[in-house]
Amino acid sequence: MSCFAVSPFMSAPVKRSLAVAGLIAAAVLAAPPAFAQAAAPDPAHQTRTERRAETVEQRIAALHAGLKITPAEEPAWQAVAQTMRDNAAALDKLAGETAGQSRKGMTALEDMQTYARYAQAHADGAKALIASFAALYDMMPDEQKKLADRLFQSNRRRQGAVGG
Repeated sequence: MSCFAVSPFMSAPVKRSLAVAGLIAAAVLAAPPAFAQAAAPDPAHQTRTERRAETVEQRIAALHAGLKITPAEEPAWQAVAQTMRDNAAALDKLAGETAGQSRKGMTALEDMQTYARYAQAHADGAKALIASFAALYDMMPDEQKKLADRLFQSNRRRQGAVGG
């Protein structure tokens, strides 16, 4: 059994926390780092940037619908959506910054440092998303929280974030 497996003996709050973390991770880790594929100023990079933004917007729309966001929750939801956009933009910026270095070739040490920069960006993004999502989740009625929990669990299983 993986150290990330969900035990049937875990309490509901722990399972819920793992579910929330799984969906947040799926949102934050939407696109794996593509060191060599991103290039800052060229038109091809703009196309990739636009495609990534479109994908983020699709995820935002799907989550909005799946979570059945109410008009009263809309302001808190907008904070979550903006955090998702900001996280995607930060990763895109990092890809642009590292693309030139990747094209010219990196030493093993530089490659590891670049990986660490991406890992830190993902961690920072996850923390920001948790904070914005917590505000939304806290205002949801219990039935909607259960819906969110199921949605996140389903998404986590599809992403393979928690293995058995």
